[in-house]
Amino acid sequence: MFDGLMDKLGAAFKKMRSKGKLTPADVKEGMREIKLALLAADVNIKVVKEFVNRVTERAVGAEVLESIQPGVQVVKIVDEEMTKIMGEKHEKINIAPNPPTVVMMVGLNGAGKTTHTGKIALALKKENKRPLLVACDVYRPAAIKQLEIVGEKAGVPVFSVQDEKDPVKIAAAGVKHAKSNGNDIVFLDTAGRLQIDEILMDELKRMKAAVDPAEILLVIDAMIGQESVNVAETFNNMLDITGVVLTKLDGDTRGGAALSVRYVTGKPIKYVGTGEKLDALEPFHPDRMASRILGMGDMLSLFDKAQQAFDEKQAEELEKKLREQSFTLDDYLEQFQMVKKMGSMEQILGMLPGVKPGALKDAKIDEKQVARTEAIIKSMTKQEKTKPDIINSSRKKRIAAGSGTNVEEVNKLLKQFEQMNKMMKQLMGGGGKKNKKFGKMGMGLPF
Repeated sequence: MFDGLMDKLGAAFKKMRSKGKLTPADVKEGMREIKLALLAADVNIKVVKEFVNRVTERAVGAEVLESIQPGVQVVKIVDEEMTKIMGEKHEKINIAPNPPTVVMMVGLNGAGKTTHTGKIALALKKENKRPLLVACDVYRPAAIKQLEIVGEKAGVPVFSVQDEKDPVKIAAAGVKHAKSNGNDIVFLDTAGRLQIDEILMDELKRMKAAVDPAEILLVIDAMIGQESVNVAETFNNMLDITGVVLTKLDGDTRGGAALSVRYVTGKPIKYVGTGEKLDALEPFHPDRMASRILGMGDMLSLFDKAQQAFDEKQAEELEKKLREQSFTLDDYLEQFQMVKKMGSMEQILGMLPGVKPGALKDAKIDEKQVARTEAIIKSMTKQEKTKPDIINSSRKKRIAAGSGTNVEEVNKLLKQFEQMNKMMKQLMGGGGKKNKKFGKMGMGLPF
């Protein structure tokens, strides 16, 4: 996502920064390049015009043109205005004052509605909510079965009525079931269509009137580009949606929908889907997304992922071991397994400042490599895991034979462990006082 846009914006900023002092003509030329970059990224034309006008108006002011680093100031303005366009702050799910909170999931076929119903339910389950999924799609073959599979994977119950053909009655029965069984949030997985039609909208309107949802979330496929904005506008006009879930942002997409939907509909993007797995979901933070687009990384989201994968007790224990330089190969393996929970290498490294996500498409944690690493470490004695310096040639041959690998792989693992130990010592301030940038998280990323 945003790969081409990042490149083009980066080139425009580099040109402005290289000039030292900027003139109004320089700003105009830079804005022209930014405008073309946004249009190429499939950003809505109205959004592009408004955005460029706002940035230009601020950028030609005396405080920018007469500053020591005007190019840097322009980047700051672009960051701030891009954040405003996308909504400024993250907006959470509206929780009803009297449970259950009812959430209608709507959208076209193929957008990932059923899967993302499960993803959001799983995310809220981790926040100690008790979600229920209700199968309201009675038209698509195997729709109920698909939701049941998603619910089983997420560990969330699914309510369905096999013989009922009216989705509105099923929705009402699902809400009633939730009240009786202590579910405090209900997700209605409604039917989609290949295109927007009156029958679909009438059904959704009747369902809205029957269950009075706290949220109507529109699930949009980011891959359909400019059409996603048209879909959002139509659904909003007919249903008055409360928010948007943008899916497939990990695909080969120009990403214009993320910059357009809020401006066109006035409704926030609440979540973005970043992969096929049920945990591949992120709350949408406009400021963080703007930073990613401008190549400044997204360290806050990276820390959020890390905190989900590493509980506080584990982090404190790891931090202590790093300070005392008692980090073993068993600990190394545990961290490797924890990092897997954070997502693909492309997602993790793409959140670091200056790292171009497009260059990381093949950077994935190899499941077979994890298994080999585990086999190698488990083939070591307790003493070898604690003091890998004692592992000589004969020990390496024994470990390789016991793990079904070779000496070269054993050497590679030991070298990676040594390099990570050095990096961790630097982050921890050489084993002394804790580095403030390292924070309480205290984790090692064994890439």
